[in-house]
Amino acid sequence: MATASEIAAVGVIGAGQMGSGIAQLAAAAGCAVLLLDADSAALSRAVASISASLRRLAAKGQLSQFGPQTACEDSIKRIRCVSTVQDLRDADLVIEAIVENEDVKKQLFVELDEITKASAILASNTSSISITRLASATKRPSQVIGMHFFNPPPIMKLIEIIRGADTSDEVFAAVKSFSERLGKSVICSQDYPGFIVNRILMPMINEAFWALYTGVATKEDIDTGMKLGTNHPMGPLQLADFIGLDVCLSVLRVLHNGLGDNKYSPCPLLVQYVDAGRLGKKRGLGVYSYAQKSSSLKPKSSL
Repeated sequence: MATASEIAAVGVIGAGQMGSGIAQLAAAAGCAVLLLDADSAALSRAVASISASLRRLAAKGQLSQFGPQTACEDSIKRIRCVSTVQDLRDADLVIEAIVENEDVKKQLFVELDEITKASAILASNTSSISITRLASATKRPSQVIGMHFFNPPPIMKLIEIIRGADTSDEVFAAVKSFSERLGKSVICSQDYPGFIVNRILMPMINEAFWALYTGVATKEDIDTGMKLGTNHPMGPLQLADFIGLDVCLSVLRVLHNGLGDNKYSPCPLLVQYVDAGRLGKKRGLGVYSYAQKSSSLKPKSSL
């Protein structure tokens, strides 16, 4: 099994915002990156996004003290787009950032277990699903671990590491050191539903939906109250839109099923929005409308 310093090739599965951000971090840290997605258009968008992000960082001198422009171009060249799991056979570490669905993730881990080399570490970017159960789909549960990045990965300073029941001390140490190599602060959670951050955050978001659903206040006043009253950078409803309402709903269902407490039961309004395809910023409509908006948020006043 590779130590942190021996992790030279990193496979990232999923070319969405999370996967592309993770790929960017690994490439900037000097790793050869294999970015996997079956959708060629998603890969093209990811490469364009990563290139633009790296160039912005290079312009600010935040990539390398040895010629930021060179560091930018070198990082971009370290990323190779691939379309099949077989292309990850030589990766030292594989991080999946696919849909937050346990069955889909388990099937992927079965495939990775068969294809990757015996020493490879398999990591999940899941925000709530049991690492122990994902690891049970493999013949190497000691080498399976959770690496929960936060959105957007290049900007957010935290990685939440989750050990499954059988995750070895060596794998934990290697992944912790690798996370710090990416420039991140690390917290470690036991394998409980929602881990640390979402165990606390999602009930707050859910309660904000309940406040909106029951007419306590408008969405603007709920968000303004939490921003100015508790010094949060954005309100819980706006944050839910940025996370993705489908992701929030999925995490709440994991919490509700896993912990058996009705306080985690998703608000009907959240369920209705997801059923209607109002998934948040990524779809242009969630609690707020993002159609034809610039970088500044100008929410509508109506529901």
